[in-house]
Amino acid sequence: MNEFHTEPEPYSPQHNPLEQSLNAASGLTTRSEYLKLTKTLTYSYIFVLPLILLYEIGIWLINAGQLSQIRIGADILIKRILQFVGIDGTIWFSIVLLAIGGVILWYERKQKIPIRPRYFLFMVLESAVYGIALGILVSSLVASLFSLSWPPVLQVGERMSLSQGLVLSLGAGIYEELVFRLILVTLLVALLSLTGIEGRRRYAIAAVIGALIFSGVHYVGSLGDVFTVASFTFRFLMGLALNGLFLWRGFGIAAMTHALYDIFVTLMQM
Repeated sequence: MNEFHTEPEPYSPQHNPLEQSLNAASGLTTRSEYLKLTKTLTYSYIFVLPLILLYEIGIWLINAGQLSQIRIGADILIKRILQFVGIDGTIWFSIVLLAIGGVILWYERKQKIPIRPRYFLFMVLESAVYGIALGILVSSLVASLFSLSWPPVLQVGERMSLSQGLVLSLGAGIYEELVFRLILVTLLVALLSLTGIEGRRRYAIAAVIGALIFSGVHYVGSLGDVFTVASFTFRFLMGLALNGLFLWRGFGIAAMTHALYDIFVTLMQM
């Protein structure tokens, strides 16, 4: 899904000098390279690593001295799976995280993927645009469907402080995208490929099934939200949009979009 295929000279625009000049003038080569590079796992890993560090530091700070620990559900799930296989504690988690990054960077660097620092800034700006646009579009659609005021207030939970809301927003962007997009949607696409379903239909079905699961898990367990059709629809549509964004633009952009959207909502509610 995030494979980057190279040619003998991967990032040379054209061998023809005239075509090089035309492409440079139009900006088509740079735009194409940006879209390809920023979808790779290399760029995604480097891009989300600061979010992971900020979330883990923030969680440690807001939980210090507290009897009850606040964490993102997807984060708890991943940590429990790691504990089950004997990987427990912050140090071991950090080692696993760095090892995964090392494998990604080693594998994809063999394909001579260049690192363009300015692209990471563009990725932040791109994600911010998606976060605002998706929030407005999905909220407006749900408000229209269920005759709600805009923006629709779909759930009322325990009120959090600004610091808690911001930290959990980062965690949602990282760990929910890791579980429900990178793992779940990728797995669904792989399973559907075994059925003979090909092309865009396979990705569309995976996106829909993944969005249904993403929305549904919010109502499971003793800490789950009270089910309403409006909130389920909102989460389904947002999950569907993020699934499409993940398939189109990769994990890094989807994770940052999710995190920034949650940050925007947190700031609006303060």
